[in-house]
Amino acid sequence: MLYRVKEKFWSWGNDFSITDADGKPCFLVDGAAFSWGDDLSVQDPDGRELARITQKLFSFMPRYRIYIGGEFFAEVIKEWTWFKKNFTLDVPGPNDYAIEGSFWEHEFEFVRGRHVVARVSKDYWNWTDSYGVSIEEGEDDISIICACIVIDQVLHDDKND
Repeated sequence: MLYRVKEKFWSWGNDFSITDADGKPCFLVDGAAFSWGDDLSVQDPDGRELARITQKLFSFMPRYRIYIGGEFFAEVIKEWTWFKKNFTLDVPGPNDYAIEGSFWEHEFEFVRGRHVVARVSKDYWNWTDSYGVSIEEGEDDISIICACIVIDQVLHDDKND
């Protein structure tokens, strides 16, 4: 499945719209305008919450938790490295995703085991405020989309520091 992620620049909070390749709305990410740390609601086109992303404050490296149905589902962690950024989508059990690539350029991959299961690229759309997320069939689209939003938030925060 190919999604287009577009940040809404003229909004309160951190809002994103996510469509399929044909422009049909798939998800809306609604960020709380006034909160300590990031608090984002991932919703379907009808406004029903599918997941919630919250920033864990007072952590050495950025950490975000993903909740589905009010229950903890996974955590996105910015790993500490000397020269480049790395992220992990830590799903309880053996299903973690390593997230590797050039994050500032929105060119990175989700790797589970030894298989690339999702790719993020600006090449899908040449607009500066959009990037594409291609996810292999059978993967968890919601958690991968949530991780992409988290990476976007971390990069935005790093840029403003």
